[in-house]
Amino acid sequence: MKSLHDVPAPAKLNLFLHITGRRPDGYHLLQSVFMLIDWCDTLHFEKRPGGTISREDLTVTLPAQDLITRAAQLLQTHTGCTEGVHIAVEKQIPAQAGMGGGSSDAATCLLALNRLWNLNLSLSTLEKLGLQLGADVPFFLRGRNAWVEGIGEKITPIDLPAAQFWVIKPPQGVETSQIFAHPDLKRDTNPATIAVFAAQAYDFGHNDLQPVAQALCPEVSQALQVLANAGLKAKMTGSGSAVFAHSTDSAKKMTVPDQFLARLCSNLEVHPLTGWASSDS
Repeated sequence: MKSLHDVPAPAKLNLFLHITGRRPDGYHLLQSVFMLIDWCDTLHFEKRPGGTISREDLTVTLPAQDLITRAAQLLQTHTGCTEGVHIAVEKQIPAQAGMGGGSSDAATCLLALNRLWNLNLSLSTLEKLGLQLGADVPFFLRGRNAWVEGIGEKITPIDLPAAQFWVIKPPQGVETSQIFAHPDLKRDTNPATIAVFAAQAYDFGHNDLQPVAQALCPEVSQALQVLANAGLKAKMTGSGSAVFAHSTDSAKKMTVPDQFLARLCSNLEVHPLTGWASSDS
């Protein structure tokens, strides 16, 4: 195999995000449901000799040491692989949106290079590597919608009904570190259960990060209002600044401000690359 083209990296939405406490080391304890959606980046991989790793940005210019490049380097170092690769990236998922675009790209890179370089690493091994890149990477590697707890390391697969969601991303982004360090962040939401979530599904919960994000980025409030004006119950995903709402037949026509991105997305039952790595440990 010399190349892999049109390899997808889907985004996620946090259907809710509750902060239930904080560990002595400062890490926040959370509960959330991560849901895959069909808003995807697309990556292309061409095997190159000599161990050289290069990247070409086809849409948005990424940092030199972005998560895609770091994932390739980490996999190469871990395995001692002498193969190289040229990676072309069609970035569509917006940055600083709370949609996990960078983590998803890293997961797709690990899965694709595991196949392209014929490394045959198990999914559990890739997850351990992915965790070094970011807390959300193992979720994308597992490839199932999930109930997430702890600091993001406790992942329980769940089934979600097929649905569509309006997603709006303001031009301005939000720095995750600023939100988690903010003194006004609510950190004591009572823990919930999967059963309680399942009874309400897309109407359950809130995002504890949202009030702080709205204070730091007024455009979050503007995006929420666009969906509210359409008669939809909206909330922010992750640390923002993207917001979303479950689409309903009763939704009214939306007027989206200039420079805001808006897309109607469907959720995914499983990641498109499910099965690309062995589940054997």
